[in-house]
Amino acid sequence: MYRIVIPARYGSTRLPGKPLLEIAGKPMLQWVYERAADCLAEEVVIATDDERIMQLAAGFGASAVLTSRDHASGTDRIAEVAALRGWTDEMVVVNLQGDEPGMPAELIEQVAGLLLEQPHADLATLAAPVRDRDEYFDPNAVKVVTDHDGRALYFSRAPIPWYRDPAGLDGPVIGARRHLGLYAYRVSALRRLAAFPPSPLERAEQLEQLRALAYGLCIVVGEASRRPGPDVNTADDLLRAAAVLASTSRMACD
Repeated sequence: MYRIVIPARYGSTRLPGKPLLEIAGKPMLQWVYERAADCLAEEVVIATDDERIMQLAAGFGASAVLTSRDHASGTDRIAEVAALRGWTDEMVVVNLQGDEPGMPAELIEQVAGLLLEQPHADLATLAAPVRDRDEYFDPNAVKVVTDHDGRALYFSRAPIPWYRDPAGLDGPVIGARRHLGLYAYRVSALRRLAAFPPSPLERAEQLEQLRALAYGLCIVVGEASRRPGPDVNTADDLLRAAAVLASTSRMACD
């Protein structure tokens, strides 16, 4: 079994107050929590740095923990929750980010299962094929490359792997994979990550998973069983997510 923690920070640089923003009739954070509640997790906890988010969570019946404002990443915030709750080293925790209202329960279950099945791994995450050139060059679409055993070699906002022959970019970008912002950790790995300072690569790319690679932790990457709905980083993303979730809600009611 496993637990889910949803880190939800108020002070997003590109979209302040993001967890509180309404999408298709509900705050974004509520959509994320309901996805988590559909899973088989033993516990679902929201981890935030802001009383407004605490109050919102209480309003829709979620368990929430007020954490430090000084954390460099969601991983650090989740490590504080694990310490406060007294979770043991062998427990598995899924990081379901608070800006993923379209993340299906199926993928949350998949990433938890991947780590539970891989005793040598410290973390697990998922990826999907890059669909087109726009996604390949989009810095908000994080790319990942792995070794033959599915272990992550690098994550980047840049287009990787880079095709020296431009003909490789005609049509689908074969071999390029988009990382999905969903992680499972062993609590022992969480404690190690929280003890390390952010790495130079992590600071440069603003990608917390690069800290794990910099300090030698093993991240296994699985092929996502489906594509999630859009995550929310910008105002345009918010509009896209609203359209998708409104359409999904209408279909469920028909």
